[in-house]
Amino acid sequence: MKPNLDDIRAAQIALQTIAHNTPILHDERLSRDKHSHVYLKAECLQRSGSFKIRGAYNRVRQLNADERQRGVIAPSAGNHAQGLALGAKLFGVPATIVMPQFAPLTKVNNTKAHGANVVLHGATFDDARAYAHTLAQEQGLVIVHPFDDAGVIAGQGTIGLEILAALPDCTVLVVPIGGGGLISGIAIAAKAIKPNLRVIGVQAAGCAPVRQSLNSGAPITVPSAQTIADGIAVKRPGDMTFAIINELVDDVVEVTDDEIAQGIAHCVQHNRLVVEGAGATSVAALLANKVLLRANDVACAVLAGGNIDGNLLSRVIEQVMVRDGRYMLVKLAMVDRPGSLSPLIQLVAANGANIIDIFHRRALWLAPLGKVGLELVLEVRDQQHGSAVLQALRDAGYVVERESLGAWAE
Repeated sequence: MKPNLDDIRAAQIALQTIAHNTPILHDERLSRDKHSHVYLKAECLQRSGSFKIRGAYNRVRQLNADERQRGVIAPSAGNHAQGLALGAKLFGVPATIVMPQFAPLTKVNNTKAHGANVVLHGATFDDARAYAHTLAQEQGLVIVHPFDDAGVIAGQGTIGLEILAALPDCTVLVVPIGGGGLISGIAIAAKAIKPNLRVIGVQAAGCAPVRQSLNSGAPITVPSAQTIADGIAVKRPGDMTFAIINELVDDVVEVTDDEIAQGIAHCVQHNRLVVEGAGATSVAALLANKVLLRANDVACAVLAGGNIDGNLLSRVIEQVMVRDGRYMLVKLAMVDRPGSLSPLIQLVAANGANIIDIFHRRALWLAPLGKVGLELVLEVRDQQHGSAVLQALRDAGYVVERESLGAWAE
């Protein structure tokens, strides 16, 4: 049976000293660009790095004494793993987590740090889920489902209560969807309190079964899960969550990995928040105009988590800077003799650009004998500044080519 508003309020009481009432921050840049009032629910600042502690703790507290002694098990792409590991530790309950083999190292290590036994199995969340059920039967463990569970959904719904308490005039909620537990809980709470509020779900285009399921009238499984938003890379929504989404969610949209990257970068640059791919899909949908806001709408985007690997974060920021024209790659040929590089460097500096990298190319470029090919990675202020730097190089007699973004096979 699906949870109701009373179940969510009971979870809120249980979580008072466990989960943070995370900040709701005004996003000035998005508000200005969308001519609306846009806020961010920063669950990336939650204990264990995501909203998952809410549902996991609420479910573990419902276990009886025998179940607690046996221990719990769950499949997870990473965030439910950390939330359940922490929730189980707070109750002294043994926890086993099955994660995909390629789960981010940050999430694996953090789960182990909370005392859970981590088993890596399969390429996707769905592979991990099947193996978790096998281990549960073999070892007599209690499965705490990441999303298709009434106790878990009720815990996640406490986010909806917090948003409406802080923003009673809220008209739009934008919520990431993986298996559907987060949006189900939020939608139950929000629609019970404010029926006319719009709830919009966001999926990563690389793993987006919900819209297809809604069109089909039943949960379906998509064949693959390829996205940087690993936290919502779930190939099939839950039975309970699908029914709730079908009843209460107003629309479901999809965002590409490039759009998700823009969302991550936006949160870092304009809100000083580190947000993972799954958590940034809500902002990505707003930036990409996948969610249309009316003038003076009060919208709140849920930033579901902040457990992003440092290497991926740096790559995302760098790629966004390239796409925004902040980094550019140029190549040219110049006379190969001592001192010839110095005037070029001075000219770049005089025009306010920063040289990130210089590469000398001879044989590989088939540069004319007596000349050397150069590749420069330049940091500039924006596209207009980049064009001015290129023109200054050409005016100085250099034959310069700007390399365009490559078209890579998906």
